Amino acid sequence: MKSHFSQVAIVGKYNAPVTGAAGVQTREALEEIAHFLASQGCEVVFEHDTAHGSGITGYPALDLPAIGARCDLVLVVGGDGTMLGVGRQLARFGVPLIGINQGRLGFITDIPLELFRNALTPMLHGEFEEDHRSLMHARVMRDGHCVFDALAMNDVVVNRGATSGMVELRVEVDGHFVANQRADGLIVASPTGSTAYALSAGGPLLHPSTPGWVLVPIAPHTLSNRPIVLPDASEIAIELVSGRDASANFDMQSLASLLRGDRITVRRSQHRVRFLHPRGWTYFDTLRKKLHWNEGH
Repeated sequence: MKSHFSQVAIVGKYNAPVTGAAGVQTREALEEIAHFLASQGCEVVFEHDTAHGSGITGYPALDLPAIGARCDLVLVVGGDGTMLGVGRQLARFGVPLIGINQGRLGFITDIPLELFRNALTPMLHGEFEEDHRSLMHARVMRDGHCVFDALAMNDVVVNRGATSGMVELRVEVDGHFVANQRADGLIVASPTGSTAYALSAGGPLLHPSTPGWVLVPIAPHTLSNRPIVLPDASEIAIELVSGRDASANFDMQSLASLLRGDRITVRRSQHRVRFLHPRGWTYFDTLRKKLHWNEGH
């Protein structure tokens, strides 16, 4: 039976060559997945840094933009952090992603490595659940000019400096003043990111199909400053009123140092990330497993 996907790319832990015994295990796992895909009639390519870092040869090696342009499917082998980085870069191409987790089960890399054959065999023949995730497009504006531009799948976080006190942030939604917040920082999270930093700061869980963002203050000065869910069609603007050494983080990867008066704007990106899951998958299964909801019953 011919595979639903003809050209499949494998991406491992991004920009992280692994050495020693762990490196051998990683290489063996990646080669095993590649052999399996070839046996299913797929043409296999590797992401360039993955092939180089693991020492795998014998397959074409492409960078992510070339993979996005040429491949029908991308298998991401790693954890949620790897998937976030790959998802941001491939979203504009619309190529679907499947996450295979090498360590602890992730929220978005949900197929355990040891079960990849059982899970992938039906998926490669068209039996899967499709799950679309919104991306945030964030910009840092300074004196009317954009000085930083980034996509985020999880969250945009404005943080105080490590050694300084609280920051004061002016928050607007669609140009309407909301509040001046004094806190250690502020998180704007997507539904995907609602299970990350926003959750530990006391924010609610948002189902992935909810068209919303959640705005969560970090250790607010006023206890009545509560998380609020906003429509994702809104533009959120956060202005740094006061606070030294403040920064903005985008999925905890890219970092922008902020000056007083800088404005961070967050709006929905025109691109979304496409995840494929095994048939029968639901978001609630993931929550139960990851958050241990069934323990003690």
